[in-house]
Amino acid sequence: MTRSNATRTAVATLVAGALLSVCGCGVSGGAADVPEAKKSGKVAGEIAFRTLQLKPKFTAYVQGVIDAFEKKYPEVKVRWEDVPGDGYNEKLVADAQAGALPDVVNLSTDSFQLLGDRGLLADVAKLDPEVAKEYVPGAWEQFKLPGKGDGVYAYPWYVTPEILTYNKDLFERSGLDPAQPPTSVEQFFDYADKIAAASGGRYSAFMADPKGRLPGDWQKMGVPILNEKQDGFVFDTPKAVEWVERMKDLYAKGAMPKESLLKSDDINQLYGGGKLVFGPGSPGFVKDIKQNAPQVYAGTQVAGAVTGKLGHIGIYAQSLGIRKDTEHLDAASEFAKWVTNGPNQVEFSKNATIYPSNAQGLADPRFADRGDGKDAETVARAVGAEQLKSAALDANTPVQWTNQVGDAVVREVQKAIQGEQDPKTAVRKAQEEANQLLAKSAQK
Repeated sequence: MTRSNATRTAVATLVAGALLSVCGCGVSGGAADVPEAKKSGKVAGEIAFRTLQLKPKFTAYVQGVIDAFEKKYPEVKVRWEDVPGDGYNEKLVADAQAGALPDVVNLSTDSFQLLGDRGLLADVAKLDPEVAKEYVPGAWEQFKLPGKGDGVYAYPWYVTPEILTYNKDLFERSGLDPAQPPTSVEQFFDYADKIAAASGGRYSAFMADPKGRLPGDWQKMGVPILNEKQDGFVFDTPKAVEWVERMKDLYAKGAMPKESLLKSDDINQLYGGGKLVFGPGSPGFVKDIKQNAPQVYAGTQVAGAVTGKLGHIGIYAQSLGIRKDTEHLDAASEFAKWVTNGPNQVEFSKNATIYPSNAQGLADPRFADRGDGKDAETVARAVGAEQLKSAALDANTPVQWTNQVGDAVVREVQKAIQGEQDPKTAVRKAQEEANQLLAKSAQK
């Protein structure tokens, strides 16, 4: 729960890509031949509920939610198991192959895709057509699958949106107005240019990290990632080339730490040491800086995420999936809705830096409270909530952008940023390699 949004997403994507390769199940692989459970009209039976790395910190909260549910439905017994983050996706796939998936299972974006692609999750939109209105639209949309129409294959649980964090003092020292943060990728690069010119190498603007920035930056610039059929990459555009050209120029000027192009540095340490203007785009990061670098925290400012002309932001989302062939569908679906209802999600947010995907929960007054506007953590909570309510939450990595695809694109982009090939060639070669990988995946 303490990792930054970008880091958690990168780790999740890496594991998912590896599993797709190991299992020989491509993105467009056939669905598993799993019978679909039917509702009986009776909420009863014993169900297994698996969460991801919530014990021991959140044991009291989760057990309280379970106890209250069992009190409401005395014929239901919830058997809770919590497993470590390491190897979580591997365990899910192994359990799926053995027919031992839990009835209700905690899924991140990548593990949702792993099970959803295999046809192992119940369509919750079909189970309860009215339930969609209970969740923030953008969060609900996260759990659709390509080619599956309006089906939704998990209940949204807690979410974390992008925000913008920056060092106000370094901002001003660079001749920039802290009250006017960047709102587009292009403007972000313009600011980074000014920061590099003013810093004299004493600090940098942002981390290079092409692996973490793509395809999000391209989406925000209006670059199409996939064709209409979703079966081919089409990002080889002038805008994508422009992005690589700007990154190359800024890298040469020292706007990014040199080592951040090829390896992941500790961004918290760099920002906390006053060596970086822009921090990670995660509300949880703000809390970490408050605890570990109070002097820098005092000068930390928060704003809405860089969205671009389309108003898109990224979102890290957790969900609860229902095993498609569960023996107790009524109990499993009612329990998942109970865990993700407004009051329970709000209570969870008081214990962790997360936001409710439930519309009622997100409307709670605590998410609108900015305090006196001076405490970055309080402001971050309000800013994140505002974005969840209004922004289009689709600047996320599409399922076709596997770990292998990301690595292939990044390799070519890195060469261009270092001056080893021209940006236009880099983008062309990146698309060619990405499409070759996609075609191989479709054949499996």
